[in-house]
Amino acid sequence: MIRAYKFLLRPTVRQEQALVEMLRDHCFLYNGALQERRDAWRHPSKTSVTYGMQSAQLKDIRAFDPERQGRWSFSSQQATLRRLDKAMQAFFRRVKSGDTPGYPRFRGVTWFDTVDFPKDGDGCRWDSTPHDPVTRVRFQGVGHVRVNQHRAVAGRVKTVSVKREGRKWFVVLSAEQDQPEPLPATGSVAGIDLGIANFLADSNGEFVPNPRHGRRAAAKLEAAQQALSRFPRRKAKDRTANHQRAVEKVAQLHGKVHRQRLDHAHKTALDLVRAHDFIAHEDLKIRNMSKVPAPKPDPDQPGSFLPNGAAAKAGLNTSINDAGWGVFLTILHAKAESAGREVIAVDPRNTSRTCPECGHTAKENRPTQEKFHCVACGHNAHADTVGALNVLRAGLVRRDANPA
Repeated sequence: MIRAYKFLLRPTVRQEQALVEMLRDHCFLYNGALQERRDAWRHPSKTSVTYGMQSAQLKDIRAFDPERQGRWSFSSQQATLRRLDKAMQAFFRRVKSGDTPGYPRFRGVTWFDTVDFPKDGDGCRWDSTPHDPVTRVRFQGVGHVRVNQHRAVAGRVKTVSVKREGRKWFVVLSAEQDQPEPLPATGSVAGIDLGIANFLADSNGEFVPNPRHGRRAAAKLEAAQQALSRFPRRKAKDRTANHQRAVEKVAQLHGKVHRQRLDHAHKTALDLVRAHDFIAHEDLKIRNMSKVPAPKPDPDQPGSFLPNGAAAKAGLNTSINDAGWGVFLTILHAKAESAGREVIAVDPRNTSRTCPECGHTAKENRPTQEKFHCVACGHNAHADTVGALNVLRAGLVRRDANPA
């Protein structure tokens, strides 16, 4: 199996300057390759430029610009061209399927934050000074950069990436490992129901409260964004010191909320994986759930629109995004696979309207957000617990119908 590791880098001032220049030059390479593809397609011949054609030009590009493009790893530049090729393939795939295409955009220098090295030892070297008590990673053109390695890396390192987040630098490794030993069986199964009032409820009647990290930081974010809005929009190189500090303040607050959500998702998923052998959850279409309502034109007054509930839906969308269900489910599946647990997604329709006692399904069974009262048999329970019970039953049916 492949496992990723992320460690904080401690570059010197000169090394940080070299890292910034590396990102800048890879960004220019990406934008130049995208411009070439656009110009070739706009030509009357409608020429298609492929990754192979652009990769073959790298040797001449490096020879023409040895101080910049020739300074960095050849394989990392190929990885940047592959990133563009992957974006183009995704664009054409969306066009064929009828989705919103989203043509690849040019990247600003401050938007291009990652450089990939496809192979350890080719332009980079993890643990480049093995006899040094401090772990270091070497990047071509940068040198041996100190790493704050807070945990051991198991297995053989396959790829290395350098990533910028605000003012911090990170190295991201992917290591190939043997399948780990599964956790001891507990004999427990659980269904979970994700929500807003509570982050999740399980079929055993337990609840995990919703931390609402984004809502807690809303006042500070609003103040920081108002301070930033006082400055006219400028490119990064043209910003004053105060403008740059305002930009970094907003990014810092968003980064903190992001890390808090990740921390909560990791801890909650780990608790579930350790406690249960089988976990069922709703197969939520989060993107569809957080869509903005379509406008309703007023047939009597052309140019006017009827109320469509957009204001109320905006608050719900904010709460859905703040909960971070998608990140949590991704982490849950990854941890379950590593621990030898089984996780199954089931259809969420009517899970909170079906009585777990008699099976009666009706909208009236859920009079409020939290209360469940079956109009057929009179069963009373918390609505989220009922949803989790129905999710568990549906998951067990799917598991028995599709044995491993």
